[in-house]
Amino acid sequence: MANVVDKYLADLPDEQRAALQRLRDTIRSAAPQAEETIRSGVPAFRVNNRPLVSIGAASNHLSLYIMYGDVLRTHADDLHEYDTSNTVVRYQPDKPLPDRLVTKLVKARLAEITD
Repeated sequence: MANVVDKYLADLPDEQRAALQRLRDTIRSAAPQAEETIRSGVPAFRVNNRPLVSIGAASNHLSLYIMYGDVLRTHADDLHEYDTSNTVVRYQPDKPLPDRLVTKLVKARLAEITD
């Protein structure tokens, strides 16, 4: 499915594509066992056929979707600078999420779905 994700990214403006590719690379490093696919029209990562995280671009922001679990609530202090809901972190392409924060969130989500 990587070619479908590559196509999704290729269709984005340069700044969004670069920022989402960085996010994608960080997720892949944090969860190398994750399978990439497209779900609900956006790139998604699954482990053991369970949703891990998704990423996406909108007209005025990028998103890291956690979708389920308590990760965003339990890491609220780390996310106070970002626009969040109970399932998503939104940010601007020119102010990407720090790799260390993404790794922390992905590993926490991975722990939720593999425990």
